[in-house]
Amino acid sequence: MNDLTQFINCKILRNHKIITEDLWVRNGKIINPEKIFFDEKIHAARKIDCLGLTIAPGFIELQINGGFGHDFSFNIENLENGLNLVSKNLLAHGVTAYCPTLVTSPKEIYHKVVPKMKKRQGGAHGATILGIHTEGPFINVEKKGAHPPNCIKGFEKGLQSVEEMYGSLDNIKIITLAPELPNAEEVIRKLSERGIIVSVGHSMANLSQGEKAVNCGATLITHLFNAMLPFHHRDPGLVGLLTSNKIPNGRIFFGIIADGVHTHPAALRIAYRVHPEGLVLVTDAIAALGLAEGKYNLGQFEIEVRGGRAYIAKTETLCGSIASMIECVRSFLASTGCSVEYALEAASLHPAKALGIESVKGTLNFGADADFIMLDEGLELHSTWIAGEKVYAK
Repeated sequence: MNDLTQFINCKILRNHKIITEDLWVRNGKIINPEKIFFDEKIHAARKIDCLGLTIAPGFIELQINGGFGHDFSFNIENLENGLNLVSKNLLAHGVTAYCPTLVTSPKEIYHKVVPKMKKRQGGAHGATILGIHTEGPFINVEKKGAHPPNCIKGFEKGLQSVEEMYGSLDNIKIITLAPELPNAEEVIRKLSERGIIVSVGHSMANLSQGEKAVNCGATLITHLFNAMLPFHHRDPGLVGLLTSNKIPNGRIFFGIIADGVHTHPAALRIAYRVHPEGLVLVTDAIAALGLAEGKYNLGQFEIEVRGGRAYIAKTETLCGSIASMIECVRSFLASTGCSVEYALEAASLHPAKALGIESVKGTLNFGADADFIMLDEGLELHSTWIAGEKVYAK
């Protein structure tokens, strides 16, 4: 059976450049047309006219607490429906794969939720689930942000503390922890050996502690500038990892929230200019994503959205964003003056690299999964595709 699809009249983002070229897809993968022309000598079974739109890799979201009324750490009795709701609605924002994120919670919550949030392939039903991001509870209470202090824990038993807290590590892809906690280095080393991405954040760590964490296997920083020591010229803290000469070159990636609220445009520009290869756009979106202002939940906290910002109820403490990934891409582009290609890759190729899956996700290279989006020149999303099939259209 000829399952060959040719996307014509399009521009594609490949290898950091937008070029005018057709895209060829077969069996859910992007393929090299030369083999078709010279070896198989067949034509495409279907041609899709893209009407001059740009095809870019689908967005990959590494930190999202919920959306569309559902919070992954709170609505645990309705977890399956909530997961389906978020997965489906993310397609309308260009997200083709993501890591549902659990904030600091009681042990019982993890034991109920973690086994049910399984990795799964995306499609018309929703975005691919790449694994859970557990943000806490192994963080520093002094940088708790919107995390309940009574649920914050340490590594008294090393890795056993982690296993007992979560119940199982099978569905977990990323763990955010504070690297200055006692026994953290041993935990980081063992988690990395299991293929779990260790991200440092919600932390009072100085630069030396951050460097030790990276040399033990940590490869990511959670929402740079937020919930960490501010940059200081004598000890730049975790922010200093971006220019450290005591960690392997290219080892560190960092999430950054470009929602126009969490990170000042000047701070976005600093991070972009200092370490562009490691910059990963994240939304840190909450249950209010896609909804009107009002009251919602984030884990154990009631939150309220007012004036386009999300706060812990009755406080001025920010707690996640209500921005979608496509909005963050546009905001980052406007704030930094970077190229369109870079802004799109910061939400696709870079997170794929941070997870070590850049051969199959976040790229339009031959052999990669055919997960992509179609955009116009104003970066308005027109459609989303997973495995070469349209899963959302404007």
